[in-house]
Amino acid sequence: MSARSDGGVPDHGALTAEGSVELAVIERSGLVESRHLGAVALVDADGRVLRALGDIHATVYPRSTLKPLQSIAVLGTGARFADDELVLATASHCGSPAHVAVVERMLAADGRDASALQCPAQWPLGARARSDRRAAGLGPARETMNCSGKHAGFLRASDALGADAATYLDPEHPLQRRIRATIEEWTGETVRHSSIDGCGAPLHATSLAALARGIARVSSGRTHEAARLMTAVAAEPWAIDGPGRANTLAIERLGVLAKIGAEGLVVMGTRSGVAVAVKVLDGSMRATTPVALALLVAEGLVDADAAAEVLDAIVEPVLGGDEVVGALRVTV
Repeated sequence: MSARSDGGVPDHGALTAEGSVELAVIERSGLVESRHLGAVALVDADGRVLRALGDIHATVYPRSTLKPLQSIAVLGTGARFADDELVLATASHCGSPAHVAVVERMLAADGRDASALQCPAQWPLGARARSDRRAAGLGPARETMNCSGKHAGFLRASDALGADAATYLDPEHPLQRRIRATIEEWTGETVRHSSIDGCGAPLHATSLAALARGIARVSSGRTHEAARLMTAVAAEPWAIDGPGRANTLAIERLGVLAKIGAEGLVVMGTRSGVAVAVKVLDGSMRATTPVALALLVAEGLVDADAAAEVLDAIVEPVLGGDEVVGALRVTV
């Protein structure tokens, strides 16, 4: 842990308004209605910063953008997964029946059911899945929570380590110690601050630059575990998010590793070993994928036409009644 100046705040402070730049705007009938501020780091697998916008050395909670690194740690235990199971262990899934079926299969194969999951019971992320569940008279459940696949993977990895599965979220659990060490190894940075993520798992803060470096190393497939994860993600892109959703479309059409994180985060890593990490200051997700794709296109790392197709599918137009009167515009 880094030293702290006041008993609670790391010396490398959180991202501030002063440390942010304008990343995108919403325009309505030619007038800017909203502005999205934040920071962006474009970094290669060797740690070279290719482009920096805002304070990329500020401390951020990566939230679910850490899941690829958590999966690297899980694979390092020797736990074995089918491709769709490994992607579910890396996912923030939309809670569709297909996603839930994979989670339930993982649990059943290990002699468990959903009661073993220690993530909270939540409604599915996807509107269709929520509607269908309500129509069936069902409520929030642990298996429909978007991190349920990660938790099923944690349980399997605990078994592989011969560790107590009942305490798999304890920061001192052998698996959680392994995850923390993996984050530090792959980002090249000591964990700056720790908390608890929304799903109940330990959450470790890094700089935005370090996060991008870690994802670049994963997407380059530089180790057996990284190559295994990238193969699985390419084979089962639906599982990491959901058909027609942002991360899945980016993987399918651009061949990148794409992962959202709550509170305005996204990472995208290319097979060539370059990754972009975006943090929107106010936590909005609206501009994250457009900003990430704009930087990758500007650097010639993804095809511009294919990126435009992804954006056309996921970015909602600004409407005035039934008429389109504006749009989101990336300003970097």
